[in-house]
Amino acid sequence: MTNPGWGGGPGEGIPPQPRCVRHPDRPTGLSCTRCGRPACPECLRPASVGQHCVDCVAEDNRRTAQVRTVAGAPVRSGLPTPVVTYVLMAINVVVFLVTALQAQSVMDNGRGFVNPFTGAAVFDSELFGRWVLSPLDVANGDWMRILGSGFLHFGLLHLAVNMFALYILGRDTELVFGRSRYLCVYLISLLGGSASVMAFENGGFTAGASGAIFGIMGAQAVILLKLRRSPAPVVGVIAINVIISVTVPGISIFGHLGGLVAGAAAAAALLYAPQWLGAGQDREKAIRIGWIGLAVVALVTVGLIGLRAAQLRSEFGL
Repeated sequence: MTNPGWGGGPGEGIPPQPRCVRHPDRPTGLSCTRCGRPACPECLRPASVGQHCVDCVAEDNRRTAQVRTVAGAPVRSGLPTPVVTYVLMAINVVVFLVTALQAQSVMDNGRGFVNPFTGAAVFDSELFGRWVLSPLDVANGDWMRILGSGFLHFGLLHLAVNMFALYILGRDTELVFGRSRYLCVYLISLLGGSASVMAFENGGFTAGASGAIFGIMGAQAVILLKLRRSPAPVVGVIAINVIISVTVPGISIFGHLGGLVAGAAAAAALLYAPQWLGAGQDREKAIRIGWIGLAVVALVTVGLIGLRAAQLRSEFGL
């Protein structure tokens, strides 16, 4: 008699083990609990139920809407760095150091005198003389003063006060608006301060980041209103600073108020214009309308500066 046995040679009758879909050379007994495809341990990630392959994880991330602030800026994980605020502070400090070196004084870097023969102002710092805001010089075509004056400061104390305010106010505002929107609001506020000085202060010289900082305060008040929170703390700070601007000699109240209005208008364009123009839940449309509104505020501000420059040229025969 013969004995047929119960199977063939080694491995015969055993089905082949599945291979990882991303690594065909790797046999695996594991699979993705979502799509069911075989995957090796390297290609699997823990999930609330079972484990998902890296392809399913990536697909989930693409479909999940990114968390955004009230202004539409993406919420960054961890503790994001307010890069724009720090860069603006650095630029102000560098410009101050240049003017201080040129004038050979950190407390009187904006020192100057009027040339009795030409009637022109001459500053110890060449950069200060080129950038300080003088409405008549702007009307005469020296447009760099409109922006450059916002990065000049009369002495170390002036710089320190403004940079401390920018550090306190700018960081949170930048996180809400996002870097690009925040920079635009800052620059529009600076332009608003210059426009107000052009309109109401024909004589004298103006410099400092205060107009832009007042604009950031105005923007913060609008942000709080949009979040349905009381803007009273910010309004109180604004009121105190306005009183200081009025009572302390040598401070440009019109530069501060102009920056405040421009900053608040820019923030309203970003936060309220999409709602007023019916963007609804369309995120892309809301962002587009916000940028358009921001551009409109900027153009109006620049237009007012140009109009005032034309009036000054006509009045003084420049």
